[in-house]
Amino acid sequence: MPPSSTANTAQTLTGGRVYRYYDFVMAAFVTVLLCSNLIGAAKAAQVTLPVLGPVTFGAGVLFFPVSYIFGDVLTEVYGYGRDRRAVWAGFAALAFATFMSLVVLRMPVAPFMADYQKSLEDVFGNTWRIAMGSLIAFCCGSFANSYVLAKMKLWTGGRWLWTRTIGSTLAGELVDSSLFYVIAFYGIWPLEKVVQVAIAQYVLKTGWEVVMTPVTYKVVAFLKAAEHEDWFDRGTDFTPFRVRV
Repeated sequence: MPPSSTANTAQTLTGGRVYRYYDFVMAAFVTVLLCSNLIGAAKAAQVTLPVLGPVTFGAGVLFFPVSYIFGDVLTEVYGYGRDRRAVWAGFAALAFATFMSLVVLRMPVAPFMADYQKSLEDVFGNTWRIAMGSLIAFCCGSFANSYVLAKMKLWTGGRWLWTRTIGSTLAGELVDSSLFYVIAFYGIWPLEKVVQVAIAQYVLKTGWEVVMTPVTYKVVAFLKAAEHEDWFDRGTDFTPFRVRV
């Protein structure tokens, strides 16, 4: 571990370390999480690919993997503890969005808005299931992603960043995709479609991580230089059930 990293570890644990960009990265992480889960998750899209033919997938797949990229960046630069804080911030934001949608949909509607109310219910009527699936799958998948990346960083001595960004995503997205579609859409979609979309989601999400690896490298390099930080999770308490770093 570089000397500056050792010093920064001690300072952060005592509350004396202030980062320039951590709050911005966390805010971007939460924003992507909310939008991809509440806007994109309810729609199944379909494209026709060479060899594979028609492939059905959740529309949110275009954006949700970005939250995993932010998770990789947070763990790689700031450590598992600060990524854990971001995960719980995302959990709280998604829980509030779910509560708000349920309250708004159940409020008495003005007569001239009756048709619009039906449209809202068509789009957000199963929001509670989508949100429940998102909350459970997101937490389990994100913590798996962060844990694997942090451990792989120790095993590799900080080398070969691509192995841990891709490896951690393979683990995290497997957990996420396995849980989300079963919880959110079982009984709403045909079972074979639930399985088909979950598999397509997993392949596409992990593929996104591979494609975005050069961007991840640039963001990580920029933040490490700007923050003078390159966190190694030696002695870290990896329990997910805490917010304090």
